[in-house]
Amino acid sequence: MRITSQSPCRVDLAGGTLDIWPLYLHHVNAVTVNFAVDRYTSCSIVPRNDRQIVLRSRDLGVEETFSSLAELKAAKKYKLALLAYAVSFFAPETGLELDSHSEAPAGAGISGSSSLLITICAAFNKWLNAGYSIEKLRELAQNIEAQIIRVPTGCQDYYPAMYGGISAIELRADGIRRVAIPLDPADLEQRTVLAYTGEPRNSGINNWEVTKLHIDGDKKVHKNFDQIASIAHDMRLSLEKADWLETARLLREEWSFRKKNAPGITTELIDGLVAATKKAGAVGAKVCGAGGGGCVFFLVEPGTKDKVSSVIAGLGAEVLPVKVALGGVKVKVVK
Repeated sequence: MRITSQSPCRVDLAGGTLDIWPLYLHHVNAVTVNFAVDRYTSCSIVPRNDRQIVLRSRDLGVEETFSSLAELKAAKKYKLALLAYAVSFFAPETGLELDSHSEAPAGAGISGSSSLLITICAAFNKWLNAGYSIEKLRELAQNIEAQIIRVPTGCQDYYPAMYGGISAIELRADGIRRVAIPLDPADLEQRTVLAYTGEPRNSGINNWEVTKLHIDGDKKVHKNFDQIASIAHDMRLSLEKADWLETARLLREEWSFRKKNAPGITTELIDGLVAATKKAGAVGAKVCGAGGGGCVFFLVEPGTKDKVSSVIAGLGAEVLPVKVALGGVKVKVVK
């Protein structure tokens, strides 16, 4: 038997960091806005007849082996922590070979790790008939990632992997809810250019430090998140109306605001790309994720994608062709 699974990565448009509990509970109309892209993470699970556990990452070229689940759980460190923690949680009674792959470049900021956790957890859920709902899988994946990085994690990165499409993630006291934004994917695609600037040299925004300041009552941080929430709320409305002029304005406002609050989010290359692409047809841009490198999303005028892409490549960044991924995680069992 072989169980295979895959889910898409994402581009975040507005509301990042706000999705960490309990930050969003203190801001009106808290929401994050993102869309799934056809850069996928995938995995396969092949059960073994013995107790040996073999973990492999094809994109990283890394493998580690454990004689049993007990040995895996007793290990102090892992080469492939994300895979090991997932195996530890699901605790299969037999050995297995777990292979993973990610189409997200290193440090891209397009949620490769969150997508991969949804991919792997969905595969185990199917294989072991664990019975978790898709929303429970999100909670599980989020908690596993928090165990690995040892600080609170946000929720928004998992939803594109779960559902695909263009999403508003509503962050409310009565729970988290994903709502599809009724925007023509082709309309967004003709206006999207995604560039990879290289692995980050720093972490950009330190979410945990910001979270602590917020909890401690820092008024400046609280005001900053009021602005983030307002931009994200308005971005959702502008996308629902396909108001691209307003969307571009909000994207520029988001980027300007992020740079003022966290100068490490940008680099000389990113600043150069944003400036140079304006003349080619880009009307707004922002980094994906924490920044400091990784991917940059450019909103461009229709018909200018090739010109903008040429400028980006000329400055040394890599253009990643993407479309909106319409579906979320998919699992197959082959016997």
